[in-house]
Amino acid sequence: MNLDWAELAELLGPASLETLQMVGLATLWTVIAGLPLGVALYSLSPRGLRPVGSVYKILGLVVNIGRSIPFILLMLAIIPVTRLLIGTSIGSFAAVVPLSVAAVPFFARLVESSLLDIDPGLVEAARSMGAHGLGIVGRVLVPESLPSLIRALTVTVVAIIGYSAMAGAIGGGGLGAVAVRYGYQRFQYDTMIVAVIILVVLVQLIQFAGDLVSRRLDRR
Repeated sequence: MNLDWAELAELLGPASLETLQMVGLATLWTVIAGLPLGVALYSLSPRGLRPVGSVYKILGLVVNIGRSIPFILLMLAIIPVTRLLIGTSIGSFAAVVPLSVAAVPFFARLVESSLLDIDPGLVEAARSMGAHGLGIVGRVLVPESLPSLIRALTVTVVAIIGYSAMAGAIGGGGLGAVAVRYGYQRFQYDTMIVAVIILVVLVQLIQFAGDLVSRRLDRR
């Protein structure tokens, strides 16, 4: 491979920024929507704060359906929604919509699992002191499960990075688009390999940062 580093930098630099933009915005919306959804799943579950079996089953079914749809099919299926919200279905901003839709149910289930791991005795102790509802969530559940929630978010961000690469294959922009358009379709395999390396490094950095923060917050 005869790499022209200046040309690669000119091509992959903006693509890397697009990928970071997609992942960052999708992560933000995933936390905004997925954290409350995960808390709701936990609260309505048989071991939750206010168990309501019928509602929990319906909500769980919706979440499971969302997790079951392959990302590429999901991205194509919600093109009308993406156009309605963004005005276009092409580009990095448009890709944020399907990325968020795919990641929210994934993250919500991880949040539910993290909350279910908390010692029920802590919740009962909080209730005995007069806490209830959002008070228990804010003062007991979230602080106690924070290391686990950070790990869950780390796993979710890594998944979003993978989704973003797939989004690039069908007009989402970013490193995935460069790898397909130049690396595969134009047989510029050096470009594809460098794009893959950047994605691998990005995943490793996210995983390292998530593990570090989680360990520092873990009081056990």
